[in-house]
Amino acid sequence: MRPGAEFFTAPAAPLQRRYEALRSYFVEGVSAPEVARRYGYSTATVHQLASELRAGRTEFFRSSKPGPKGPRKAGRVRDRVLQLRAEDRSVTDIADRITAEGTPVSAPTVWGILHAEGIERLGRRHEGPAPRLEPVRARRIGGWPAGARFECDHAGLYLLLPEIVELGLDRLVKAARYPGTRVLSAFHSLGSLLLLKESRRGRAANAFPLGADPGLGLLLGLEAIPKATHLTSYSYRVERRANVALMEGLARRCRELGLYSGEAGFNLDFHAIRHHGEQVPLEEHYVPARSQRTRAVLTFFAQDHASTEMVYANADCTKAEQAREVLSFAEYWAKVSGDEPGLLVFDSKLTTYEVLDELCERGLRFLTLRTRGAKVIEALAALPASAWTTCYLKRSGRHRHPQIHEDVVQLKGISRALRQIAVRNIGHEQPTLLITNDTDTSARDLFGRYAERMVIENELDADISGFHLNALSSGLPLNVDLDTTLTVVAGNCYRLLARKLPRYELATPDRLWRHFVDDTGSVNVFDDHVRIDLALRTYTPVLIDAGFPELDIPVPWWGGRRLRFGFPPR
Repeated sequence: MRPGAEFFTAPAAPLQRRYEALRSYFVEGVSAPEVARRYGYSTATVHQLASELRAGRTEFFRSSKPGPKGPRKAGRVRDRVLQLRAEDRSVTDIADRITAEGTPVSAPTVWGILHAEGIERLGRRHEGPAPRLEPVRARRIGGWPAGARFECDHAGLYLLLPEIVELGLDRLVKAARYPGTRVLSAFHSLGSLLLLKESRRGRAANAFPLGADPGLGLLLGLEAIPKATHLTSYSYRVERRANVALMEGLARRCRELGLYSGEAGFNLDFHAIRHHGEQVPLEEHYVPARSQRTRAVLTFFAQDHASTEMVYANADCTKAEQAREVLSFAEYWAKVSGDEPGLLVFDSKLTTYEVLDELCERGLRFLTLRTRGAKVIEALAALPASAWTTCYLKRSGRHRHPQIHEDVVQLKGISRALRQIAVRNIGHEQPTLLITNDTDTSARDLFGRYAERMVIENELDADISGFHLNALSSGLPLNVDLDTTLTVVAGNCYRLLARKLPRYELATPDRLWRHFVDDTGSVNVFDDHVRIDLALRTYTPVLIDAGFPELDIPVPWWGGRRLRFGFPPR
């Protein structure tokens, strides 16, 4: 036989093996027992396969569908659609404008492009002159409005007020030395931005609905939430040092509350936040959602592995500095906790071998991928089967029995020898290569630990969709570093709320918002307390069982007045 005939004589894929068996049975006239012996079936199975073929229930080949294989129009007009949306145009306006320019396009096509980019719809626009709503001016409350009652469209946000008090956000902001204004303190401005973040509103819809809600400003001791113009201008007055100081104080407080400890190590990753619209002086970074390099802000995130909480963010990275960001985080955590961080887990693109050498010199443990070179693959392919150890991983899904081969390697640029862990039988054509300076943990546990690193990508997806991290061009443009810092704070607030709710301890912020925080109600002001009467919803009994009707919490910026909750009778 000619070389390559084994593809037909010893088929490996199940579908091809079935095809060759039936061909031998029907065309070559081979008996059923012989076909069964040749292809690894039982005789009864061969007869059954033959019956299914005669009945027309077997399909081996699929005909390709004629026509274009990809989007014909959306790909050509995508950049133009994003440019027009940055000008605050509606879907219909964008479709009409592009059609007038010579490329007919429908409104649903425009919306599909915007939705794929994570950009939400604009607020509903009225026919004719829009009704003019004058929001109350944002300023601190002069005289306490005892006896007042406000209908509040965002009353569910008061459920996060106990967490804001527990974290001591007013003290953290003051200690971080954020800037203030003559009218609003730093806490008022930061707190307003945090409320907008916790409301999970798309910033393309701007902050006006919160500013126009008469009962929401009281949460921060204000007559109203500031408008978008103040929030935008304030965010660009904030310096990186203040954000770092806030995260340091937040981390110390969260460690006291047992929210995270860092003992199980950290997952590290970069995320490129793409910029839409007019040209701005930004570096180009690879954006996975677009599979291309484009103008973007590179943001670094660190996640506590045990709690899956984000503990650190930095949107002030440049290409020249990004490789050393892992060292910056290690110094940050040592300052916060007094100890070096545990195992640092990241992918191969996060840093360089030079920085890995520095991690080794400082005694910092890491686990990362190694690029698969041709020589390494050839050496692994030449290993006998006895050199691979089959392990069992207790996890859901497939690939729970990986095969592992461990070796010690010396890599160029790293002065110390590293453990190399090759893993196969996990659904990849070539073995996956891990390198680490952790000499104590078993190879099986290290592979399982790296597989769990994907949690940070899931959490980033949740923050992008829920906390609107990708909205660089919107009705409320913000300093990106402050925006990512507030994302960390908002995620911690939601987690503290989740820990108080039975059966919701591991719930995502999106689920907590849909079930509890996205609620209306009334704000009732008394001399010594404020009672929030939330509207009755399907999940209200969970709040009642969690003890919210009995809460009586002093709020420092209310002059010691207390927060209480009321619920309609069941």
